[in-house]
Amino acid sequence: MRLAGRTVRPFGVRRTVRSRMTLLYGGLFLFSGAVLLAIASGVAKVGSTRSAEAVGRSVGGAQNSSSDQSRLAQADNRIRQLQGQLAAAQHSQPSSLTHQLLIGSLIALAIMAAASVVLGRLMAGHALRPLRTITATARRISEDNLHERLAFGGPKDELKDLADTFDGLLERLETAFAAQRRFVANASHELRTPLTTMRAALDVAMAKPDPPPAQTVALAGRLSGELDRVDELLEGLLVLARAQHGALPATEVLVLDEAVAAAIAARAAALAEAGLTLRQAGASGATVAGSQALLRRMVDNLVDNAIVHNQRAGWITVGTWAGRGAARIVIENGGSVLDQAQVDKLAQPFTRLGADRTGSEGGSGLGLSIVAAIVAAHGGELGLEARPDGGLRVTVELPRASEPIRADLAGVPG
Repeated sequence: MRLAGRTVRPFGVRRTVRSRMTLLYGGLFLFSGAVLLAIASGVAKVGSTRSAEAVGRSVGGAQNSSSDQSRLAQADNRIRQLQGQLAAAQHSQPSSLTHQLLIGSLIALAIMAAASVVLGRLMAGHALRPLRTITATARRISEDNLHERLAFGGPKDELKDLADTFDGLLERLETAFAAQRRFVANASHELRTPLTTMRAALDVAMAKPDPPPAQTVALAGRLSGELDRVDELLEGLLVLARAQHGALPATEVLVLDEAVAAAIAARAAALAEAGLTLRQAGASGATVAGSQALLRRMVDNLVDNAIVHNQRAGWITVGTWAGRGAARIVIENGGSVLDQAQVDKLAQPFTRLGADRTGSEGGSGLGLSIVAAIVAAHGGELGLEARPDGGLRVTVELPRASEPIRADLAGVPG
């Protein structure tokens, strides 16, 4: 039975390689034992039949010889009596021995079949142990610890080749990720110099004693705005590279309520201009540990995303919760109905939904990807969900910085 793209087996039976190998070993032993038992039974029956025929012939010969030598009725009756007893013994004794042999063989076969299943499972587990090691290492290794290797020892066989191939793949992945991060960081740093030069030249041109023409002022204002956008893009690339690299500048404690309040206060004018209604949940006192600069940038990006990708005179809901070992921030905004398949890709860099779906053409496509990188660098989880009645719901869950419990996350949204 298939359910949601998965094969569901009754009673939760999982057909592992080890179980299949165990069944194969046990089945082969049982089949070979049954064939051996059938051959032994056939040989025993053929032997008993031939023995009976030989005894019959000898008795018959003895009867004819006696009848030739003596015609006495008493001797004849005695011979017939002996012949009957011999015939009965010939038929009962071999069949009894064959029956006992068959029962004993069946018992021995059952015992050995059970033993073969146990031994087969042990042998299969021993043979598959290197594969379990490879699987566990593959699950443990992520983008942050690509330097780990299997370093599989042992003879040069198929398992050794598989482990060496996996190590080579990890080495290539580590090299590719490191090159990507270096390129983003170096390119962002190198591009800041010409941007600074262009901004300085523009400021000098606008600061001349003679008043510039109106068209020049308008052009300078537009260029200044574009330079600001490029500068923000480069800053976003730097933050993204730093977060993906896992290099946290400092480990500090941040209160999520304070970060959310600061982000909303700094964007009060943008909220009023867009006519958005803001709804905030009660303060939870949730605290998280990490880089305050990155965590505040994460909260800023979440609020900016809810403001930019919203409908006119829409709404935004912001809430924080604290639970056992985890803190959660949830931001929802209204808007058009979105496709969940497209929403799942928003955490990728430079991914944006069309203006007809979000109501806005703003943004560089780095906001949520930076959020995802910062969340991953702090050991958290990011959830993106298209609301059924339109808009987006973003959930960020991070490890708490302190143990005191203020609420239970089992009853909060997300």
